Amino acid sequence: MKELAGKTLFDKIWDAHVVEEIKGGPSVLYIDKHLIHEVTSPQAFAGIDKRGISVFRPQHTIATPDHNIPTVDQHLTIQDELSRFQVDKLTENCEKHGVTLYGLNHPYQGIVHVIGPELGITQPGMTMVCGDSHTSTHGAFGSVAFGIGTSEVEMVLATQCILQPKPGKMRITVDGELPKGVTAKDVILYIISKISTSGGTGYFIEYAGSVIRSLSMEGRMTVCNMSIESGARGGIIAPDETTFDYIKEKEFAPKGEEFDRAVKSWKVLKSDEDAVFDQELHFDAADIEPMITYGTNPGMGAKITGHIPFVEETEAGNRESYKKSLAYMDFEAGTPIAGRKVDYVFVGSCTNGRIEDLREVATFIKGRQKADHVTAWIVPGSKQVEKQAIKEGIADVLEKAGFQLRQPGCSACLAMNDDKVPEGKLAVSTSNRNFEGRQGPGSRTMLASPITAAAAAVTGTVTDPRSML
Repeated sequence: MKELAGKTLFDKIWDAHVVEEIKGGPSVLYIDKHLIHEVTSPQAFAGIDKRGISVFRPQHTIATPDHNIPTVDQHLTIQDELSRFQVDKLTENCEKHGVTLYGLNHPYQGIVHVIGPELGITQPGMTMVCGDSHTSTHGAFGSVAFGIGTSEVEMVLATQCILQPKPGKMRITVDGELPKGVTAKDVILYIISKISTSGGTGYFIEYAGSVIRSLSMEGRMTVCNMSIESGARGGIIAPDETTFDYIKEKEFAPKGEEFDRAVKSWKVLKSDEDAVFDQELHFDAADIEPMITYGTNPGMGAKITGHIPFVEETEAGNRESYKKSLAYMDFEAGTPIAGRKVDYVFVGSCTNGRIEDLREVATFIKGRQKADHVTAWIVPGSKQVEKQAIKEGIADVLEKAGFQLRQPGCSACLAMNDDKVPEGKLAVSTSNRNFEGRQGPGSRTMLASPITAAAAAVTGTVTDPRSML
C-alpha cells in the first residue's frame, strides 16, 4: 500500500479545526479568535440582533476601533460624524454582547493586527479571522489567519464557525543572507513583484528558508501581512524560538508551566519533511535590494536603483492597465525610479507601525532633518507602541527632525479619517496598498520600507537608503 504523504503546517491546523466537511462544498471551520473593529462589525451585530440571538462565544472575540478614528486629540469627542457613529456603535454592541473592547484611550487600543500579537492574543496553531483582509498578519505566529466579509463576521459572531473552502498550498522559500539595508518589507515587495498580484490566488502561502528564519517577529508579520497583496488567502510561518521568545510574558500569553506545555505543543507545528505543496517557489536573498512601487498595485514594484519598466518589458495582457497606471502616477517609462520629488511620507499601518519600525526610523534620522517641503507622519500601531516610543526617546528624535508623531490608528493607509494625501501629491508610504486614491482622492503612492521612507523624508526625493547608512 502506498504511504500517505506528510502534512503541511497549514493542513495540520486547518484539519484540526474542521467541524464538518460538506461534500463537494466548503468546510465548517471552527474559529479560535475573532477580531473586530468599528467599520465591518455594525452590520454584523445588527444581523444577529435582527435574528434575536447573541454572540455565541463572546470570550473569543476582541474589539478595538482603528480604521476610521482620528490620530490627533483622541481624548476629545470625535468630530467626524460617521467615525463617531461607528465608534459609539462598537462600544454599544460590545457592552450589549459582553465582548472585550479596547476603546479609544484604552492602554491596549490600536490597529487590530498590531494589538493581537503584542498582547499575546495571537498564538501558534490558532484559527483567526477579522473583517479585514490583512488578518493574514497573524500567520507569522504559525496560525491560520484570514480576512472575512461582513456577512461572515455575522456568521462567526453567531456560531464561532465559518463556511470556508480549503485553499491550495504554496511554499515560498527565500534562502541566503539579506544585504545591508534590505528589510522584510523589501523581501515581500520583491516576491510580489516577481509573482504579481494574482500569483498567490487560490493558495495559502507558507514562507520558509534561512531569510525568513532570520527575521524578527515584526519582520515576519510584515511578510505575512502583505500575502494578501499577491492574491493569496493568507500567509503562514512555522513557529520557532523567535516566536516563543516574543510571546513569552505577553499580557494574555500562557504563564509558567502552562507556557512550557504550550511551547511543547507549538514545536510540532511545522510542515513534515515529505509534505507536498501544490506549488513551490524559490528566491535568492542576494537578488533582493531596497524595493519601491511605481504603479497602482503592489505588484508594480522594482529595485530602487532601477528604472520604470518600458511597456515592452511588461506582460502583453497588462499593457493597457500599465499605461493607465503610469499616467495616473505621472511617471514615464524608462526613467530612473530614484530622484523623484516626494511630498508626503507615511510610516505606520498594520504592515509597519510596530515599535521596531519606529526604532529603525529614529535610528536612521537621528541627527538629520526632514526636508522642508515634506510632510512626515509617523503613526504608531497601538497605544503600547506610542508609549514605548515616548519612553525610549523616539518621540523626541522624531520631533527634533521635524517628523510628526501622531496617535494610533490606520490613518493614511486607507485615509478613512482626516489623514489624507492631497490630490496630485506623491507619498512614500510603509503601508500595504498603492491603489488609485488609496491615501486620498487623486493621491499617488509609492510603497517602501520604513528606512526607505525615512530616507525620502530627509532628502525630499526617492532615495536608496543604503547611500545614507
